[in-house]
Amino acid sequence: MYIVFEGIDGAGKSTQIQLLKEWLEANGFRVETLVEPTDSKVGNLIREILQHPDATTDRVQKTLGLLFAADRMFIMDKLEDESKIFISDRSFISSLAYQEPAEWIEVLNKYAKKPDLLLLLDLDVKKSVARASGEDTFENEEFLTKVKDNYLRIVENYTHEIIDANNGVNKVSSDIKKAVAPYLGLCPDCIR
Repeated sequence: MYIVFEGIDGAGKSTQIQLLKEWLEANGFRVETLVEPTDSKVGNLIREILQHPDATTDRVQKTLGLLFAADRMFIMDKLEDESKIFISDRSFISSLAYQEPAEWIEVLNKYAKKPDLLLLLDLDVKKSVARASGEDTFENEEFLTKVKDNYLRIVENYTHEIIDANNGVNKVSSDIKKAVAPYLGLCPDCIR
């Protein structure tokens, strides 16, 4: 199974992925976590570009679209292993939410694996900005409002669950477990 966590910056994806991984392993599943961008040379280049003020220009956005799609190919072979559950911090859906033009991003990601389950951690934009590191050009209220709206529209095309990320860590974790359990044959009412 391929589970993807999405959401605007500061939604708690990394924390919740680790908690879900530990819970799934405790329930006997083999789990591997992934993150986009990867730790490849392409992924490191993406991180560097995202910190520049011109990262929002049309030219740079198109270049980032290419780089993200190329970086994504580094994990495609892994996802063929059916003996594991893969949990990813972001996917091509992030590119659709964050980058433009959408048609260009869709073409670039034609061969990207679609998630079996998409978990959107829905966070208030003001909380996102307050939690932001300040390192990315994209961490501002106007831009993140647009991204959040994009996410809410995009997820409708996939098997998804929307999780309220405005709650505390334990409540969010419990909500995620209850959302994931039925897809894995686990009892959602037995989750603590």
